[in-house]
Amino acid sequence: MDYEQLRSFRNESNPFGRRLGIYVEELRPGYARAVKTVAEEDLNPVQVPHGGVYFSLADTACGSAMVAYGTMAVTINCSFSFLKSARVGDTLTAEARELQGGKSVCVLEARVTGGDGELFAVGTFTFRRLDKKIEL
Repeated sequence: MDYEQLRSFRNESNPFGRRLGIYVEELRPGYARAVKTVAEEDLNPVQVPHGGVYFSLADTACGSAMVAYGTMAVTINCSFSFLKSARVGDTLTAEARELQGGKSVCVLEARVTGGDGELFAVGTFTFRRLDKKIEL
């Protein structure tokens, strides 16, 4: 599989991710890295990034790590912890790594960090592989 082509496909065919400014930088089977710069539009009424920003970034990274195996996958469960708040202008990076692979169900961990490596959120995601090959 051409992972650069798959990365481009993931970025181009994800309207929700594009709307949030999420960009997949790297992927390979069981690993992916996605980034997003926090914007004013990402803030909640408390004036910190909405939790969905961190979660969506992490979920996108994990989903990208899963599809690098060549089939579509969907999130079926997640445990997610928000540790601290970023600020407008901060670039967040989510790195996803597979913890346990399986024929139909896999578990991945995502860590959302800032530019200096500061940990903002961490989550464990469970995915189901679908019987649908990715056509590039």
